[in-house]
Order: sequence, then C-alpha cells, then structure tokens
Amino acid sequence: MIVMAIDFAVTGREDNARAGEIKTNRGVIETPSFMPVGTQATVKAMTPEELEGMGVQILLGNAYHLYLRPGTEVIGQAGGLHRFMHWPRPILTDSGGFQVFSLSAKRDVAEEGVTFRSHHDGSTHFYSPEKAVEVQNILGSDIMMPFDHVIGYPATEEETLEAMERTIRWAERSRNHHRNTDKQALFAIVQGGTFIHLREKCCRELAKMDFPGYALGGLSVGEPKEVMYQILDRSVPLLPADKPRYLMGVGSADALLEGVMRGVDLFDCVLPTRIARNGRVMVAEGYLTLRNARYKRDMRPIEPGCTCYACRHYSRAYIRHLLKSNEILGLRLTSHHNLFFLKNFMAEIREAILEKRLAQFYEKFWARYRSAQQAGSDEE
Repeated sequence: MIVMAIDFAVTGREDNARAGEIKTNRGVIETPSFMPVGTQATVKAMTPEELEGMGVQILLGNAYHLYLRPGTEVIGQAGGLHRFMHWPRPILTDSGGFQVFSLSAKRDVAEEGVTFRSHHDGSTHFYSPEKAVEVQNILGSDIMMPFDHVIGYPATEEETLEAMERTIRWAERSRNHHRNTDKQALFAIVQGGTFIHLREKCCRELAKMDFPGYALGGLSVGEPKEVMYQILDRSVPLLPADKPRYLMGVGSADALLEGVMRGVDLFDCVLPTRIARNGRVMVAEGYLTLRNARYKRDMRPIEPGCTCYACRHYSRAYIRHLLKSNEILGLRLTSHHNLFFLKNFMAEIREAILEKRLAQFYEKFWARYRSAQQAGSDEE
C-alpha cells in the first residue's frame, strides 16, 4: 500500500463551493486558502514569524528560481527549503514551467525537455520533467508541481494543442519518476489555453492518472476574467471531487471568490505583495493607492475595522509619508495589510460555506464592490 503525503477531506459544501482540509506532514491547510508567494524562499518584505502570526498555513516557492539561485546544493546542505527559510509549515513549490518559457533569454524545446539560458547570467541549463522532480525532491516541499509546457496568450489552437499534449506526457513522466510519495504530493497541471475543448480533454486525461491533486495553469495571463470563469465552469467538474483543486496565479478578491464559487480550493499570486510595493492596498471596496495626495492628511487606518498590525497602529497619512519618502517600513506595512486582508477574506468565505450563507456573502461582496466602482473611488 502506498502512503500518500497528503489527505484531503471536504468538510462543508454550498452548491459548487466547498470547505475542506488538506492534512500534510507539517500541518493542516484549511481550504479554500490563498497561498502567499515566496518565489525565492521569502515572501517579500515579510518574516516567517509575521506570516505565522496572521495565520498563514502554506507558502509557495519556485523551483526554477531556487535551482538557479542559490542552487539546490546550498538548500540541500541546509536540510531543505523549510529549514533554509525558517518556515515550519507546508510549502508548495511550482516547477518553474512558466518561468522557463517566459523569463529565459533563449530556449530550445524538445520532447525530452527544454534547454534554456538563465535570465541571471546567461548560463545554459537543461530542464526536464525528471529534473524538475529531482530539484523539488531536494527542496523537500510538501506539494510539488510537474514541469509543464506553458504558452502565452493569445496562442493558436495548434500551438495550444501541442503544448497541452506535451504537458500530459510530461505529467506521466513526472509521476513515474517521483518516488517520495509519502512525504511529497505531486499534483498535475491542466493546460489548454482558452480552448475549452482542449481543457476538457486535458482534465480527462490527467484525471485517469490519479494524482493527489490537480492545478489549473495557464490562466490569469491576460485573458478576460469572464473567459477564465467559463473555462473553470467547464473544467473543474471534470477533476476528481475527492482531490484538492488549485487555480494558479489568481489573487484578486473578486477572482478568488469566483474561483471558490466554482469549486476551487487553493490559490496563489504575487499580486498582494507586488501592488503593496507600489503603495496599493486591498480593501473591501477594491483598492486604495496610498501614494495619492488625497491621503496626505487622512488619519484613518488603511481600512477601518481591520485588525492587521498596520491598521491597528498606523494611519493612511503616515504610511503615505513612508512610501513617498522611500522608507522600507512603508512597503512592509502595505504588504502586511494585503496579505492579512486576503487571509481574512478566505477565512470569511470558508466560514460562509460552513454556515450555508455563501450566496448572501457573494451578493453582499458584489453589491459593495460594484457600488464603489460606480462611485468612481480609488479602486481598479
């Protein structure tokens, strides 16, 4: 009998949305959940203790970036990624397929894998499904992703079909090469661009392989959100109901809620920390840009009623002053708030599912969100 690295159970439902628990060797992940992104073994501007303090249960790292710098030898010598970055809870690592196909200065794609040049120093590397598994075995992440063939948006159906079929073949190779199944769960990644029939085919083929979990990749890359939602409507029901479902690269409150409504359990995105470094913060109505002059004398917290560290101690005026003065504390406070906001937002969604009031939560969210947009306030 094969001992699996994770155990997933659904603990509550409302229509397609579901609350659940992913049990790992390093703790339980309550779903639906948003994973802060620590691409290079750090969530930018945050300490692990701060993330633990706000209740974050899982982080995301990137095997491509860590393979190139500092290198797997260094992280292996440290005893794995958890020890290297001082994070005791679960970690999910992305294989780096997106980065290999988007950041590399030059790449040659073959069925065996991809030869590419590092975006750091131009050095040449070969990355294959087997190599991605080996790198992540050394990193020691609790959930790992296979190397997939990622294409840009837009793309032709012919290009998308080729990449999707290669992704399926590479997923099987990854599964066959993975041995550490009792400590690391290998998910599959669904590709197929914006062609729904290709997405459906990919879902069906990968579902036959019985992976511990399934991710939807190649979305939120420039396509209209409505197109992404249509793809989720058709794809998610084809994935095994007893396995976690992960939507890659999505981090805005509206898209998170829409994903949960369609049965997605896990999400990740650099959005909350990336916009925080530009002084943009998340609030119930959408967004505020604290660099704007209108906040120069605004002594309210970022969001009245928020209990994050930034909102409990500092005003919009003070944080704006820090940002305008290029003080590091400013972006630390905005990063802290945004991550706390999304952690709290997902907890509220989970609670609404368990209490069978998600429909009311959904209507209230969109009424407030649309009202703020129509009023021409500071949101996107």
